[in-house]
Amino acid sequence: MTTYDDRASLTDLTTTAERVRRSVEGVIEGKPEVVRLSLTVLLAEGHLLIEDVPGVGKTMLAKTLARSIDCSVRRIQFTPDLLPSDITGVSIFDQQRRDFEFKPGAIFAQIVIGDEINRASPKTQSALLESMEERQVTVDGNTYELPSPFMVVATQNPVEMEGTYPLPEAQRDRFMARVSIGYPSPEAELQMLDIHGAVNPLDDLQPVAHAHDIVKLIDAVRAVHVADPVRRYAVDIVAATRHHADLRLGASPRATLHLLRAAKASAALSGREYVLPDDLQALAVPILAHRLLPTAQAQLNRRTAEQVVLDILQRTPVPAAAPPAGPLYGQQQPGIRQL
Repeated sequence: MTTYDDRASLTDLTTTAERVRRSVEGVIEGKPEVVRLSLTVLLAEGHLLIEDVPGVGKTMLAKTLARSIDCSVRRIQFTPDLLPSDITGVSIFDQQRRDFEFKPGAIFAQIVIGDEINRASPKTQSALLESMEERQVTVDGNTYELPSPFMVVATQNPVEMEGTYPLPEAQRDRFMARVSIGYPSPEAELQMLDIHGAVNPLDDLQPVAHAHDIVKLIDAVRAVHVADPVRRYAVDIVAATRHHADLRLGASPRATLHLLRAAKASAALSGREYVLPDDLQALAVPILAHRLLPTAQAQLNRRTAEQVVLDILQRTPVPAAAPPAGPLYGQQQPGIRQL
């Protein structure tokens, strides 16, 4: 397991993440929390679902994040006629070799941008399931490993539903987080006119980190310490969704794992080698809400999944004691506060 030799090593790694953050925020104005969540998902080895109305920068965010890192990038425009083999690849018979040769599909990249993912048929959408969970693709009985790091950034429009296919629960559960960009503030929109009005900012965007830098950051995130009370707190939050009166489907054990991984990435971005309950609380809504299905009565009462998660956070007891200092820490940790 990767451990930190000293505090400076973690500082060097977070400096790399800071360069990526500044690069993305140079294009996506006025949305620092969205940029931070996107970077958190990348470092936690997850996948991101960007869901919002047209024209707010969903695809721009995905392309900016991809271009800020010197990784291989593929974009898939999901359409009703897209086939699963267009994503995974296909085996073609080679007349000269008298054998089948595998032609990799668009999924064989480190950053895969799935634009308007809900416009493809469920059969095509299911082609992503194995790659998102196991980071591999199986075609004609042969398994092919995907490169590292690997991240799927998908966008969808929740308003225009004609000609679309809602994502099945199995696929929504594979996305670590869902983020909504929202409309910019008047000041940010005015700045956007100055920056985007004359040129496309993506044209001059240069990578500020390499693939091996991201791999090092991911290793650093894996080494972040999570105390037993904090682990129990994460389990209690997710378990509460399975028994809530307003939900007919709660979060899965995969959601617990995603919540913990994201919390470790958030702690590393904050320069900490340990997770606090605050990290779990800040990430609970984007990590859990898209996995939950409200009951019919809750929908009639206009009770959203986000409101249910916030209610669970208020009701779930927070650990009162900080984890003890250990060999990974340079100093005693602060106490864990109550909500």
